[in-house]
Amino acid sequence: MFPLHRGRRLRQNESIRSLVRETSLSPADFMFPMFIVEGENQEIEIPSMPGIFRRSIDLTVKEVKEIFDLGIRAVNIYVKVSDDLKDNTGKEAWNSDGLMQRTIRAIKSAVPEMIVMPDVALDPYSMYGHDGIIKNGDIENDSTVEALVKMSVSHAEAGADFVAPSDMMDGRILRMRQGLDAAGFVNVGIMSYSAKYASAFYGPFRDALDSAPKETGEVVPKDKKTYQMDYANRIEAIKEAVWDAEEGADMVMVKPGTAYLDIVREVKDHVNIPVAVYHVSGEYAMIKAAAEKGWLDHDKIMMEQLMCIKRAGASLISTYFAKEAAILLNQK
Repeated sequence: MFPLHRGRRLRQNESIRSLVRETSLSPADFMFPMFIVEGENQEIEIPSMPGIFRRSIDLTVKEVKEIFDLGIRAVNIYVKVSDDLKDNTGKEAWNSDGLMQRTIRAIKSAVPEMIVMPDVALDPYSMYGHDGIIKNGDIENDSTVEALVKMSVSHAEAGADFVAPSDMMDGRILRMRQGLDAAGFVNVGIMSYSAKYASAFYGPFRDALDSAPKETGEVVPKDKKTYQMDYANRIEAIKEAVWDAEEGADMVMVKPGTAYLDIVREVKDHVNIPVAVYHVSGEYAMIKAAAEKGWLDHDKIMMEQLMCIKRAGASLISTYFAKEAAILLNQK
């Protein structure tokens, strides 16, 4: 009689393990973050993110076609804005002929079925590198929200399927929903970065966009901790996600990924809408660096982390590994 239960019966070989496997991955689970620059035939590798590039619109469209053929159905796009277009209002963010707007139109024209989710935040457009408008030495929440609404409507006019606010301003989801609806874009969704932590894992991303807070000699916040969340907090993440869902978000996001899987599970248990997870640049860079040293098996670690994010409750994973992982999955 001892032992009556033998867990190993269900682990004897891969066929049995695949029969009882609780979680699965497919290319359709991924969203690919993409960085856009001005020009033509431009492809500039980001040093802290091997294999990830800033691309001009023409090469971005080519890459989008390739990943769509692999089964990836969503892209999250970011633009690197020229310094001469940056100010403290963010007005370039809603320029109908801006880099973001032209990119959205080009992708939707070339691959209409690709879901395009442009980033909504002012940091790429800010002379200070902050996600909002600076007033009296601080981020002014409500005027920033007004700017984000203009940005969102501009993205919708260009053809975006969802807008993806990553700014963490209070009340912006309600105002965006109202603004999109008033402009006639009732079917454009909102994927809210609801639980976005003030994390050190974002370093390579800020290299890619030159979007880190800048020393200007003026009195401005030196970091983003007045609006991004304290990584010591758990209940706050649930509260933020629930608020955003109540204000009209169609999806909520937890960012970063693997160090925050407890938060993913908690948020999943408290909202009745899809939960996205951003597997961020620092997580990507660490795996690349360790694999380059021969300390870790790149593909095994990549797939394990992505599977664990999905297991924790993610409906969608935004990851720089999307293309590599899709290629591996398609080979099985």
